[in-house]
Amino acid sequence: MKKLILAVIAAAFFLTGCTKADLSVKKAEGLNITATIFPQYDFASQLAGEKASVTMLLPPGSESHTYEPSPQDIIKIQNSDLFIYTGGESDNWIDEILKTLDTDSMKIISLMDVCETVSEESVEGMQTEEHASEDEAHNADMVKQDEHVWTSPANAVKICDAIFNALCELDNENSEYYSENHNRYTSLLDEIDNDFKEIVSSSKRNLLVFGDRFPFRYFADRYGIEYFAAFPGCAEETEASISTVTFLIDKVKQEEIPVVLYPELSNHRLADTIVEETGAKALMLHSCHNVTREEFDSGTTYAELMKRNEEVLKEALN
Repeated sequence: MKKLILAVIAAAFFLTGCTKADLSVKKAEGLNITATIFPQYDFASQLAGEKASVTMLLPPGSESHTYEPSPQDIIKIQNSDLFIYTGGESDNWIDEILKTLDTDSMKIISLMDVCETVSEESVEGMQTEEHASEDEAHNADMVKQDEHVWTSPANAVKICDAIFNALCELDNENSEYYSENHNRYTSLLDEIDNDFKEIVSSSKRNLLVFGDRFPFRYFADRYGIEYFAAFPGCAEETEASISTVTFLIDKVKQEEIPVVLYPELSNHRLADTIVEETGAKALMLHSCHNVTREEFDSGTTYAELMKRNEEVLKEALN
């Protein structure tokens, strides 16, 4: 990865003929905001409205954990008035790139700095070999920080607060405009947060089963939901062990779980396997990590995806 970063930076310098202090292109009117992935892209778009041009580096429909920056991406970052990224281990390449760029006039927001994160010290690991299959399937992030902080609408509000403050510092003349957008959008997020609380409190059960990765740790913690999953949130594995699959199938049968969940952009093969063995239904719970090209082009928002999740959660918990 380090070699890749150096190669990308070198290519960016070559393409633009610039030095470290001048890696830029002509800016559009208004603020230029660059976000690495969909959640922060949508939050910035909702708050900045027509007063900014917002760019998302991760192509719609692609996997963020295999994303590799291009020279054009480096130029977009340097050309930003506000740059928003997740932070954490998967974004180490960004920290390296930022060291090479002139960021004196740029506002930078890391989601991991805005929200309280779950670290390895606060997560209980596998206790004994005989419980390995259960612990492998449960409590996904046992080794490193979970980066999916935005899956909690309460954290989304904190992120929006940070973006709002940055917008006002960069463009104080339009602070009233940003304030109206901020109040409107965070009120909607608060409403969604309360909806989830009501759904969980009035449901028959409090357990979710994921036949896939589990990027919902902050969501589950927010609403006190118990869960079992095949892989951690950012796991690179694509095939679950036999013991994990057996454990999840048995858990669905024992608890009479009606729905087996999987995140967006998944092939959901494992979820389908569990469904075939149990008679449950496979449904998608959207982590909002990324959206399809069709969703992106149609202007699908974080709030809309969370509203869809409300209906899925109702079915999964009843």
